Amino acid sequence: MIRNPILPGFNPDPCICRKEDDYYLAVSSFEWFPGIPVYHSKDLKNWELHTHVLTDDNEVDLKKLPSAKGIWAPSLTYSAEEDLFYVVFGVMNSMNARYFDVDNFLITAKDIKGPWSEPVYLHSAGFDASILHDSDGRKWIVSLDWETREGYEKPGAICLVEYSPEKKEVVGYPKRIWTGGTDRGCIEAPHLTKRGDYYYLMCAEGGTGYGHSVTMGRAGNVWGPYEKDPMNPIVTSIPGEFYERHDPDHLKPKYFNPDSVLQKSGHGSYVETQLGEVYLVHLCARPFVPELRCTLGRETAIQKMMWTADGWLRMEDGTNLAKEFVPESKLPEHPVNEIPAFDDFDAGELGIQYYAPRIMPESFADVKSRPGYVRIRGQESRTSLNKASILARKLTSIYATVTTKMEFRPEVPQHSAGLILYYDNMNYINLRKYYSETLGQSALSIIHLENGEKAELVDTRTPVNDVPVYLRLNISGRKSWFEWSADGKVYERIGQEFDTTKFSDEYSKYGEFTGSFVGLTCADRVKHQHYADFDFFEYVTNPAGSGETTSYGVPYK
Repeated sequence: MIRNPILPGFNPDPCICRKEDDYYLAVSSFEWFPGIPVYHSKDLKNWELHTHVLTDDNEVDLKKLPSAKGIWAPSLTYSAEEDLFYVVFGVMNSMNARYFDVDNFLITAKDIKGPWSEPVYLHSAGFDASILHDSDGRKWIVSLDWETREGYEKPGAICLVEYSPEKKEVVGYPKRIWTGGTDRGCIEAPHLTKRGDYYYLMCAEGGTGYGHSVTMGRAGNVWGPYEKDPMNPIVTSIPGEFYERHDPDHLKPKYFNPDSVLQKSGHGSYVETQLGEVYLVHLCARPFVPELRCTLGRETAIQKMMWTADGWLRMEDGTNLAKEFVPESKLPEHPVNEIPAFDDFDAGELGIQYYAPRIMPESFADVKSRPGYVRIRGQESRTSLNKASILARKLTSIYATVTTKMEFRPEVPQHSAGLILYYDNMNYINLRKYYSETLGQSALSIIHLENGEKAELVDTRTPVNDVPVYLRLNISGRKSWFEWSADGKVYERIGQEFDTTKFSDEYSKYGEFTGSFVGLTCADRVKHQHYADFDFFEYVTNPAGSGETTSYGVPYK
């Protein structure tokens, strides 16, 4: 069996495609670089992080964008006729006054690892844009046409426009073609496919929260009219129909289903295997209960599907409730390499698992200057929306131990470096070494930022010498805390326990849609030159959670 989620941690809005016997799955990256992670599998069970589509932080500039803006819902497709991969992605620039100012682009590549073409601007008519390569050679772009006018149903309707590869532009203006297959409201995430005589329009409805779902409509003409699947929604965490067209709020916690392991199931994309099987990937979440806070963010799950005799897509078991365990494909099992728990930085280049907010990690993290170490050059504060030096990896379990060995000699109070649990620039905890003028020497202490309110926990101030120091972050369910050691053997606890649940979409007032990260960080708020050297980064998870479970009895993966 396949156990969901297949991609734990911050991996939302999945889009899947196949080239021969290779499967590729792209997810959203929001303000994080490198952008648009792509995972690879040959059996739909074992997945590995394969590449990233966006690696130029000047070509796609995310600096100064608030949390949860940036790269939304990439569409990854493969055109066999052209032997060409396509990625359509949106850059969400602003959500002020609920206008949702987005720019949608298209890029192509012969190889999934690139190089990718220069971005072609498509339009700004809403988000979640995706492309259909029609059987007659024409290409179509669908997206959510975001509604801002008073008296109109919000958030809007799905729109369609033709794309001309020759002119590298859309033809005319997008036109609205569908308002959804249920009354759950908040339609988004359109994917247009063609099978036989029908065009199929798969969407998400109910908001990307607890009422989320995957729905389907079909038509004999690409412009419609589209008829809705009589079983809609076809995948969800909360079966049944409800009327929410009047409420544009996406979260809807009242639809939490205590009988489902996977919550928020929706935003789907399907693929047919070379054996004729059908699988659908979708986002999901696993909240702390009763807080209903998803520290790991929105994750990616997979369901086995089938086509009915009358041409509708269904879950293979005949229900529409997203399942934790799913039958495997008949494809030969193909194990993949896992990201190592221990990174000694000996490889000569940064591992593929590292990210940074808004800028490429290589712009401040160097593994060549001192072989066997990563040297992180300090820049602005961790609250910055511009250039913060945070080398992080996604938190994939709420039971984890993160350890590093750091060499750092702060010279002024504006120098600091250490270990961080980071949701966004307004929510983090940071065990850092810094220069204390009060003590007249280097010291350790903790900075806690909670929804923009900064607390420097001066009672944690601990004098230390300018020699290597070991730092550790322990995450155990709802509780997280720091430790430090002079020798890497005996660790001493420092500071209080923190509430892990608060590092979540639901608790954050300034960001949403992403997930928590753990990582290494350095700041030099004077000259942006001072650096810290880290000997290793160890990220160890306990899948069983030391026997602990969620409030409804399900062990966290």
